[in-house]
Amino acid sequence: MAKAYERIADELRDSIRAGQLAPGDRLPAESELSERFGRSHVTIREALRVLQTEGLIEKQHGRGSFVRQPRTKVRRTNERHQWEKDRARISEEQRSETGAAEHDTGLTVNDLVFRASYRDGAASPEIAKAMGIPEGTPLLERVYRTRYSAERAPLGLITSHLVRERIEANPDLLDETKEPWPGGTWNQLLTVGIEIDRIEELVTARPPTAEEAEELDLPPGTSVLQLRKTSYDTEGNVAEMSDVILPGDRTELLFTTHLERW
Repeated sequence: MAKAYERIADELRDSIRAGQLAPGDRLPAESELSERFGRSHVTIREALRVLQTEGLIEKQHGRGSFVRQPRTKVRRTNERHQWEKDRARISEEQRSETGAAEHDTGLTVNDLVFRASYRDGAASPEIAKAMGIPEGTPLLERVYRTRYSAERAPLGLITSHLVRERIEANPDLLDETKEPWPGGTWNQLLTVGIEIDRIEELVTARPPTAEEAEELDLPPGTSVLQLRKTSYDTEGNVAEMSDVILPGDRTELLFTTHLERW
């Protein structure tokens, strides 16, 4: 049998999903809900906690609880990699029209706010092992954030690693002011003669760090998906490795595998 706070949460949830409480609407105060349902403030708070954990409402300090605005959904498929590789060799004008974030969200270039920062680094033992390079190898570390202009949180947290020696032939690849780069990493690597042959992606789920939860504006209790993408060139070397932290409440991963017919 459902507990009192669960029944209250069910009724409020139904009101939200039916549109009786629209995104941005303020929920009645705890005292009003307590009187309406004939339950204690403790029970009301527990019901609201359930809805907050589900990402349906958010609490604003000193103002109360509000229906949460729906977040932009991101669907990331494994078929995107061939799309990105094909796109790397088309004209710059065509490459400038769209990017991977637009591909995954259905938004346009004008809908998105993008920023990038570069810094020099050295391969830690963990990164060196993952990339198959000596520990301490000079790297270029790139951090990317893209968000929908109507939202405050980015779509994901991306940190990319490139072996500096392999890209120094094109000084533009070391310059963050050249971002956003039409055609992304695939085209950047093409300018120094590197062709990507295969992609490996390892996906794990875990609780977010405090910093990740804050930056992604995650509802309490929401996990993140950690995707490590390793790109290998045609000689079998790691050309680029990136760690992508994706919010679990608004990310879909779709894997389509085409099989040979008998």
